[in-house]
Amino acid sequence: MRQMEIGNLSIEIVKKDIKNIHLAVYPPLGRVRLAAPENVNDETLRLFTISKLSWIRKQQRRFAVQERQPERKYIQRESHYFLGKRYLLRVIESDKPTKVVLRGKKYIDLHVKPNSTKVHKQHLMNDWYRSELKNLIPDIIARWEKKIGVQAEDWGVKQMKTKWGTCNIQKKRILVNLELAKKPVHCLEYIIAHELVHLLERLHNERFLAYMDKFVPKWKYYREELNKLPVSHIDWEY
Repeated sequence: MRQMEIGNLSIEIVKKDIKNIHLAVYPPLGRVRLAAPENVNDETLRLFTISKLSWIRKQQRRFAVQERQPERKYIQRESHYFLGKRYLLRVIESDKPTKVVLRGKKYIDLHVKPNSTKVHKQHLMNDWYRSELKNLIPDIIARWEKKIGVQAEDWGVKQMKTKWGTCNIQKKRILVNLELAKKPVHCLEYIIAHELVHLLERLHNERFLAYMDKFVPKWKYYREELNKLPVSHIDWEY
């Protein structure tokens, strides 16, 4: 990996065995990364990046103002989110089996052993979020498969740092970010629909956007909402 400087902008350049140039801007600081075919020269990459400068700056500005939650401590009455709603955490210590229970519209009860560490509490919460997502996803996938006219062979939930979802075209497998358990259900549906559309078109080109307009007419609104929602504290590493 090497760097290219354009004005005060630093771009990471990665050469790969791929067919097209891929530009990405990553949170939280707006790091810019350019993946390109091995035979593309530097001048082509420089001109391509210059043509995308306004888009790059727009993405960096969005990340700069996006609200980020402080690191979770898993203590009494701390705010936690589930399907877009805010709940207060109640930590209940006992020698009974550990579990997480949603209590009405206000509380999430975290049952743990006495003197449990923050890391253990976090693992319990993440396991609960993963379980809840896995209960929701099959019906959502089935509904969108029917609407879009595709079929995923497999799916999964994964903690991801830079993407809400991914699609392996060859294996027809989609992955959704564990963090979506904290967002409104329609945001989860939007991401699943987005990844399923990739089974019709691999690239984010005009054909892909036309499919999104057809199958998810409000997709731009959902994307904007998802990008504005507070995101969790993460020690971002690449």
